[in-house]
Amino acid sequence: MDIGKFKPSLVYTIYIASTPEKVWDALTSAEYSREYFSGFGVEVEDRVGGAFVLRAPDGSVHISGEVVAYDPPRKLVITFNVNWPGLIEALGETLVTYEIEQSGESVRLTMTEANEREIDEDILSGGRAGWPAILSSLKSVLETGKPLSIKMEPPKRMLEALKRLGVKVPGM
Repeated sequence: MDIGKFKPSLVYTIYIASTPEKVWDALTSAEYSREYFSGFGVEVEDRVGGAFVLRAPDGSVHISGEVVAYDPPRKLVITFNVNWPGLIEALGETLVTYEIEQSGESVRLTMTEANEREIDEDILSGGRAGWPAILSSLKSVLETGKPLSIKMEPPKRMLEALKRLGVKVPGM
């Protein structure tokens, strides 16, 4: 995969009072992710070329992809593609990179979302609202043992823009 063609659309950095190993575990295990990611379970095959899956609380595959880089506990790069009919055809692939660095007694976690093609701002608005909430809840789980209770509205701008592109959005 030529990752040089992907353009960053979102970069989010958060500091967590934890260790790189615990942050890595939180990003790569269903046990942790179900706590901070509203019941969604992450499954990561521990090798380049392995599968990445994000299962909805009902067990269905919500997001799938492939492991592009795997360097525990420092860096994980995955393709991150929502399984909605027509989405990849309309938008191309999405690449998510997690970089984990020790920063004093804390860990600096930087998440970058990059896209294969230019993406409309309305579509990007969904991730720009969702990623900070998800990663803030991850921080809370690691620091306090409890996820955040964040009331998120459906990303209407994003969903309407996808619908205009002919993507079959569940529930619309």
